[in-house]
Amino acid sequence: MKHIRLSGLVLIGWVGVGQVNADGPALTIYNQDFAVVREMVPLELKAGVNESRHTDITAHLEADSVILRDPTGKHALRILEQNYCGDPLSQELLLSTYEGKTIEFIVPREGQLPQTVQGRILRSAYVPHSMGLRRYGADYSISQVARAGGSANQPLIEVDGKLRFGLPGTPVFPSLADDAILKPTLSWKIETPSAGKVDAELSYITGGMSWEADYNTVAPKDGDDLDMLGWVTMDNQSGKSFENAQIKLMAGDVSKLSADELRQRELSAMVSALSGPGVPGVSQQAFDEYHLYTLERPTSLRDRETKQVEFIRASGIKARRLYVYDGLELDSEWIRRYGFDAVRRERSIGTEFNPKVWAMSEFANSQANHLGMPMPKGRMRFYRRALDGQLEFVGENIIDHTPKDETIRVYLGNAFDLMGERIQTAFNVDGRQQWSEEFFEIKLRNRKAEAVEVRVVEHLYRGRNWEIKDESHHFDKKDSRTIEFRVEVPPDKETTIKYGVHYTW
Repeated sequence: MKHIRLSGLVLIGWVGVGQVNADGPALTIYNQDFAVVREMVPLELKAGVNESRHTDITAHLEADSVILRDPTGKHALRILEQNYCGDPLSQELLLSTYEGKTIEFIVPREGQLPQTVQGRILRSAYVPHSMGLRRYGADYSISQVARAGGSANQPLIEVDGKLRFGLPGTPVFPSLADDAILKPTLSWKIETPSAGKVDAELSYITGGMSWEADYNTVAPKDGDDLDMLGWVTMDNQSGKSFENAQIKLMAGDVSKLSADELRQRELSAMVSALSGPGVPGVSQQAFDEYHLYTLERPTSLRDRETKQVEFIRASGIKARRLYVYDGLELDSEWIRRYGFDAVRRERSIGTEFNPKVWAMSEFANSQANHLGMPMPKGRMRFYRRALDGQLEFVGENIIDHTPKDETIRVYLGNAFDLMGERIQTAFNVDGRQQWSEEFFEIKLRNRKAEAVEVRVVEHLYRGRNWEIKDESHHFDKKDSRTIEFRVEVPPDKETTIKYGVHYTW
């Protein structure tokens, strides 16, 4: 029986923050390269002010997105202070903490025991403030790199009264202090009126995580019916592994500002404050403007791991092959340079043509067509079974977020056996009377063994006021500047469309 099956994912229309999985963290991954992390953090608090540290976080956490709360509402938690260290301990960071001081370096010697030398660290070449580099832009980054020793990024060490670029050997540091940061760390000063153990919920936004959809479709040797298999691919480059996690995938165009956009908004706000009131720069959308997909069972998503889950399997999808000829080639740079008046009067504009005919696949995302679910943005690949039974790849493209009951149309490539030719046969212009007219012949050649229908798209680019004249075939008006002819081209034959257009201004 022809059917659609969702496997591994459940589509839900609306979900609140909800409860975190008691056995592991919860993730909502957005297809815009970020995620929301929710996990439980056990706290043992005394009445008054407490200090607490949590190191099991990602390396790309957005510190100002952190929420720490008691989900039961029994304990009032007031965060007096929060500190985030995103630069964990490294050789470069330790070198920077010992700038101006002398430490030991172990120097290997061929055929001999290693030698220990004393060296004073004049410059560590450590570039600090990785978050600052992202937030404050190129000038800040250049300044920080210059302070660290320029593009060469070399430390400067004094050994036996002489200066040298680069380390003389492997540095040997004193033992670590108790407050050394080995991993990205959040630390808090928490005030609470009552003592007790609290299973607090920690939520934050992090970069370094993404997901995308991929669709594979298979057509038989003859006909255009499709079988479809859909995957979601999750990628974790966040610097943290998530064991036994409850994972949700958010599909939609959520408003999320990058660091560069935030900086530009701040500059725009400064200009607006000087010049007067303006339109707000950020708009909000209700949560249920998007679609949320939930994995049926908890799964582990480890750092630097890519995981795939099947989420759609459908068969018997009715599709049809379309052929589209859009022959006009316009030099947009020429038009920008010489202006619209030249477009009205210049004969040669629009005389270059594209000879290729596009091959496209079109089908309805409807329940009647064995689909009918919100399909997230992703790559759709098309295969066809050859005469020997093997699958052969015939094209791919990206589909946008597509609600149910909408039509999906995918460009597969250029048809090998179909060619187009678009020729301007006449052009007249009268500047005083403010009109021009143009005539075309469009030839379509079909070298296939069967007849095909070709949709010929024509763009009326010389003006908004136009009238079609002397047309050889029926056309449909698509919008104020586009018409479309649908013509049947017999096997191994040529069909010619003729028409003229009269512009006034």
